[in-house]
Amino acid sequence: MKKLVLVLAICAFSFIETQAQVEYKVITSVESIVPSGLGRSRLISATTERDYEDFTSEQTEEDNTRNKSKRKDIRVKDFEETKLLNFYNIAGIRFQNIASNDVLIGSKINTMIEEGWELAFVTSAVESDSGKDDGQGIFITRYIFKRNKQ
Repeated sequence: MKKLVLVLAICAFSFIETQAQVEYKVITSVESIVPSGLGRSRLISATTERDYEDFTSEQTEEDNTRNKSKRKDIRVKDFEETKLLNFYNIAGIRFQNIASNDVLIGSKINTMIEEGWELAFVTSAVESDSGKDDGQGIFITRYIFKRNKQ
């Protein structure tokens, strides 16, 4: 009888879905693709929290009041900033700089994994130099990590 109760209890618990609460963290790399190495490249990681709901308003047909959030309240001043090298220097594209950035970004990813984070998604975009008068350009990548809340 005790074995039957034990087997039924195990079966019951195996069907209960446990909801592990997950948290996400975004790390962003911004790498300059400005000719002559004039840009700035960084790996950014916020060290503070914000609740998006504090800065969100809902628009309806009856109430289309503007969002009155203050930019200064949204701005995060506590973050890690890791210097990266620019893709270009005065002579043109610099492959050593790209390899150096890869090593630093890989180090950050490995540290995050050691801290219990899992790399869940990676997304990137580029705004490149659009001609002689532009002189602007960045390559941005967001690394989205997740882990069970502790």
